[in-house]
Amino acid sequence: MDGGFMKFAIAEAEKALALGEVPVGAVVVCGGKVIGAGHNLREKDKNPLRHAEMTAISEAARNVGDWRLNGCDIYVTLEPCVMCSGAILNARMDNLIFGAYDPEYGAAGGRLDLFARHCYGGTAKVTGGVMENECAELLNRFFGTVRSAKK
Repeated sequence: MDGGFMKFAIAEAEKALALGEVPVGAVVVCGGKVIGAGHNLREKDKNPLRHAEMTAISEAARNVGDWRLNGCDIYVTLEPCVMCSGAILNARMDNLIFGAYDPEYGAAGGRLDLFARHCYGGTAKVTGGVMENECAELLNRFFGTVRSAKK
């Protein structure tokens, strides 16, 4: 089932790519249904908090009517940063499933691992590398375009 929900997250990342944003997408799943979705909107909204995960978590909490998202999973196309990892842990989600690893900014085992420290009262299980090639390809395409534009 991971691949199906990751495909949904990839579709969200493609929305970000179409807007010229770093192509990251996220979906929150509870009871086998998507209850929150988001993609990066930092540039468009001029807001550092507009990461895909933050939008998806906010929408899921609104739909559930509670900040606690126990029993829910989040699928993200890129390993979450410190801010987003903290939000996932604070929301008490059961599982984090991500696609591409982020050795520079990732906080789920890449640069550091907040999940191994049992921070913020949450203990989400982490699975990385789900549809990694597909997720990384979107990022490579975006950053290749950015590098070409700078030349």
